[in-house]
Amino acid sequence: MKKFSHFYPILLFSFFTAVQINAQTVDVVVHKNGKSQEEKIDIPKSMTYPLDSLLNDWQVKNFIDQQKECSTSPLNPVFADSVYINRLQRIPAVMELPYNEIVRKFIDLYTGHMRNHVSFMLSASNFYIPIFEEALDAYDLPMELKYLPVIESSFNPSAVSRVGAAGLWQFMIYTGKQYGLEINSLVDERRDPIKSTWAAARYLKDLYNIYHDWNLVIAAYNCGPNNINKAIRRCNGKADYWAIYNYLPRETRGYVPAFIAANYVMTYYCNHNICPMETNIPISTDTIQINRNLHFDQISAMLNISKKEIKSLNPQYKRDIIPGESHTYALRLPQSGISHFIDHEDSIYTYHVEELLPNRRIVEAENVSVPTYSRSSSSSSYSRHSRRNSYKKRHSSRKHNKGKSHTIKNGETLSDIAKHYHVTVKQLKRSNHIKGNTIRAGKKIKIHR
Repeated sequence: MKKFSHFYPILLFSFFTAVQINAQTVDVVVHKNGKSQEEKIDIPKSMTYPLDSLLNDWQVKNFIDQQKECSTSPLNPVFADSVYINRLQRIPAVMELPYNEIVRKFIDLYTGHMRNHVSFMLSASNFYIPIFEEALDAYDLPMELKYLPVIESSFNPSAVSRVGAAGLWQFMIYTGKQYGLEINSLVDERRDPIKSTWAAARYLKDLYNIYHDWNLVIAAYNCGPNNINKAIRRCNGKADYWAIYNYLPRETRGYVPAFIAANYVMTYYCNHNICPMETNIPISTDTIQINRNLHFDQISAMLNISKKEIKSLNPQYKRDIIPGESHTYALRLPQSGISHFIDHEDSIYTYHVEELLPNRRIVEAENVSVPTYSRSSSSSSYSRHSRRNSYKKRHSSRKHNKGKSHTIKNGETLSDIAKHYHVTVKQLKRSNHIKGNTIRAGKKIKIHR
């Protein structure tokens, strides 16, 4: 692991004044090259989530005891810079976790204004950190990355950003699909804690293979590789986060400092008189494969499991429907519900199926006349060229058939004659003013197309 000086030397400006949170920005005054200027740093969206919304999830309500007293104190001790520097360097990390005044601002945010959020996240991390660590270890990635969802989503699997990123790891649709996550009208695997975590690990691995610098990797995770590449070019090719800082989008300027601060506060929360909310051990769960369409209401009614619990265990299903007939999907249930599901599988699938899954497979169109021509599937009408050619063919055909007649033979029907001359019965009737279907042998009829 590399050793770093106490203040990262490439950052050639300092910050002063206390942090002021105005909506989604941090206001600071920057000294740069002997000049002072005001600057706004966008803070990560997760830092603006109301705590009430984070505590509203079914899993949180059932396994985090919000009422139980703990040792969290409203008093936040103030430490010297040297203490923060020393603590950050003591974290067993592969990634650079340097200290400067920007990092300090975000530490102050987490340990001050957001103390209760930190208390919640420490407790919620019991649900998700084991999942994160397994995937990071499998891809040989730094374990420090397990705190990336702190600044991405505050450990809220249902989080959706203002630009449409979703889930614990805040994948955009395009990137999610690139990394194998299914996203359609019924399923959004960005919200699946397990699948999205493994996709995030693959994405982070790929970004590291591009930049070979973890601060640039997580900056690229936030704003995309194109913005990072553009900032590097504007900084004469310097591939260093702190060197390209001024060329980054405003939110990304706060992203790496917030990540460093998240690692600090999730490690040294006790030193700031913050304690986790009490967490009970969640009930054991397991998955079963679903290969038919299934509605959460069917499961809830037949297994006597609350719909909220089913939704919390399966956040990837957007409309409470598992479209199993398209391909096989996993359904997560409490361990006790798995055997019950297997024993009553047919009854579950058929329960109120017409009411809950009314999608019709076949419909009949009544009183519809079928046209005698077909239109191109790529156009709703003939092109001018096609209409012209069609007109020429009809006109030529009429000239060719003008005056042609047929003597009706004994036993012949209009249908027989029409088929012989490649016309329709309707055309024969119209050309000869025939109202019914009765014709007489020996009579001549005109043939016009």
